Amino acid sequence: MDPLDRISEILFGLIMVLTFTCTISITSDFENEVRNMLWAALGCNFAWGIVDAVMFLMNIVLERGHNFRQINRISHAENIEDSRKIARDSISPHMSELNSDKSMDEIVQNLKKLPEPEHSKVLTLRDFIYAFEVFLLVFISTFPVVVSFIFLYNIYAAMRVSNAVALVMLFVMGYLIVRHTGFKPITTSLVFILLGIILVARTIALGG
Repeated sequence: MDPLDRISEILFGLIMVLTFTCTISITSDFENEVRNMLWAALGCNFAWGIVDAVMFLMNIVLERGHNFRQINRISHAENIEDSRKIARDSISPHMSELNSDKSMDEIVQNLKKLPEPEHSKVLTLRDFIYAFEVFLLVFISTFPVVVSFIFLYNIYAAMRVSNAVALVMLFVMGYLIVRHTGFKPITTSLVFILLGIILVARTIALGG
């Protein structure tokens, strides 16, 4: 998986669990409230981990199906100009602008030399491994945030520790993403924290 995809899955799982931990009332019965929250948070992220993994596989099928179709269109185009246009439409506009007609023609010629894609191999074992990784990232991201509620019997302290862990995780994810984007480390990390707070607040406000 792409590192950015991993960070996105962790962020998704983190936002989901925060919608549970941030709604615990300080004046509520600690034992019952925490037990219900833990089961709800674990169950929610477990279910969404499965959904996210299935959607990951579906996206792969759709993306590869589209790629197979584009390769077939390139191979059967009537002339090099049509093949080049199809190839340009298949990549991002930015990458298309960076490639000259000559380089695109070379890409087209290489694509035409490839054997006919086998649609029966649209999913591989590696794809299922990646899908399982998606599930684990969403599910396991629950534990760092809820662990304080297991070991601390003071609900106020447990909430503060949980929130601090969540903020640190958001900061670290923002810092890690800089390695792949080139943005400013501190600024990006603070943006991730702000984004997390806004998303959690909106999710809770909408009944999530």
